[in-house]
Amino acid sequence: MDDTLRMAMVGCGAIAQWHLHAIEAAVPEISVAAAVDVDPARAAALAARTGARAFTDLDEALASGTFDAVDLMLPHHLHESVAIRCLDAGMHVLLEKPMAPTVEACERILAAARSTAGVFMVAENAQYWPEVLLVRDLLEQGAIGEVITARACSFVPPLEEFFGAEQPWRFSKAAAGGGVVIDAGSHWIRPLRMWLGEMTETVAALGHPFPGMEGESLCRALCRFERGAVAVFDVMLAPGPLGPDPLFRVTGSEGELVIEGIGRVKHFDGAEPRGIVVGQGNYLQSYEGELADFASAVLHGTPPAAGPEVALGELRAALAMYRSHETKRWESVW
Repeated sequence: MDDTLRMAMVGCGAIAQWHLHAIEAAVPEISVAAAVDVDPARAAALAARTGARAFTDLDEALASGTFDAVDLMLPHHLHESVAIRCLDAGMHVLLEKPMAPTVEACERILAAARSTAGVFMVAENAQYWPEVLLVRDLLEQGAIGEVITARACSFVPPLEEFFGAEQPWRFSKAAAGGGVVIDAGSHWIRPLRMWLGEMTETVAALGHPFPGMEGESLCRALCRFERGAVAVFDVMLAPGPLGPDPLFRVTGSEGELVIEGIGRVKHFDGAEPRGIVVGQGNYLQSYEGELADFASAVLHGTPPAAGPEVALGELRAALAMYRSHETKRWESVW
């Protein structure tokens, strides 16, 4: 079997730069063979950096025979049509989260994937986040006893590369399917699911503090999980300056694990009031693991760390939070 995966990057915007950095840093098995974007300047810039061919038309790119896999990084409302088109063309598909803005659209994508022999994977990089994996391992080892509760917090300012355009698509509820919960919020929901099991129900309140964003730019939710824990889920696209706050804290009967914003993992077991540093990670390394996993699945047939169906969990959680905001009561996730 060929030891190089020829891949097209479809959508050459901000997230494509993060994916490309991961490939260049740690995934030599992937060769970027095509850059596809409706903006010819963006396609040309990525092609110049990688030596790939630039395309502004996806059908033309698929007909070129220059690649075997696609990395789809597009506005959410385009995911279903483009993913199915690529799967039907015989491509291996890595699709940015969310799989699609509705469960019905996701089911149609999954049906198309099952009808092909190619690899289909949803790009949820939190599955490979080093700090999250360390906490998972420590929990499995019983480092803090029985897990009682957790908190996930993502209060962030808008990154220029994602929100700097005159009319960023993430400001459109029709294009994004919602706001911060369905978008970046998934990166905080997946770790909670990895640590606590499936989310079963949630009660949420939404807000709109960030000007111009049609979907919610604030969500505060309580979430119950199948293993009995209750977690707080806090996400906000902040309109002003922010102070430091842990990204995650997991509290158990015998201590606590905290992931700080700088990627440091601390264990609080009572022996050291300031906690013991047990690891240091980097969020961007999660993309390296994600792209390496996709390459291995295609080239060597290894199963991905999480099948594409797992991504339905983040979507269902987001949709349940949206329902809860409207009904003002607890809503079932599944």
